[in-house]
Amino acid sequence: MYKFSRYAIYYTPPEGALANFGASWLGWDAELGREVAQTEVTGLDMAAVTEAPRKYGFHGTIKPPFRLVESKDREGLEAALCEVCATTPPVLLDGLRLATLGRFLALVLEGDVTPLSDLAARVVTELDGFRAPPGVAELDRRRQGGLTARQDALLLRWGYPYVLDEFRFHLTLTGALDAVSARRAEVVLGSKLSQLSLSPFQIRSLCLVGEGDDGRFRLIRRVPLGG
Repeated sequence: MYKFSRYAIYYTPPEGALANFGASWLGWDAELGREVAQTEVTGLDMAAVTEAPRKYGFHGTIKPPFRLVESKDREGLEAALCEVCATTPPVLLDGLRLATLGRFLALVLEGDVTPLSDLAARVVTELDGFRAPPGVAELDRRRQGGLTARQDALLLRWGYPYVLDEFRFHLTLTGALDAVSARRAEVVLGSKLSQLSLSPFQIRSLCLVGEGDDGRFRLIRRVPLGG
């Protein structure tokens, strides 16, 4: 059995055009657990542009990465995720669109996001017994970006500042970019994404993923929603 240092619950697209796009854009296929030929873009160092999100694979975070508490194991985490998913119907959303979040580019949701926010809140809270609390170094690192009082309270209680009412689902496509690189990437992404069907957008499964000793995340199990 592959040994993982951290676990997370992600949405990752199932096999198909969106999954293929994400893997080739980032150069890492978390489902297959291997590098893939990366998209080439004139005028952009794609390895540098996608360095930050590559290790995680193409995904939307539902429960952020965490270390297992010593009294729990992976099998128990899998079983608990299956229980949550079995009692949760698939989520139908209006669609995805390209957006700028700070200095990086990502796909974000359009329309009412309440059903997904409710699902994410369930996963975060009901699986929290498996999460070891973050250490002082991790807390300090999280705070370096500047947190509101509410975000800091969420960090202390749930191990991450952007959960529950601060949850904003997105599928990251780049790291932080300068203005010129961001514009070039946006043009290329706009062209590629126009060839995909992004509306409506359905989430029919959640994925348990793990971080390997190389720092890369790999799919452990895809669990369907609604049993």
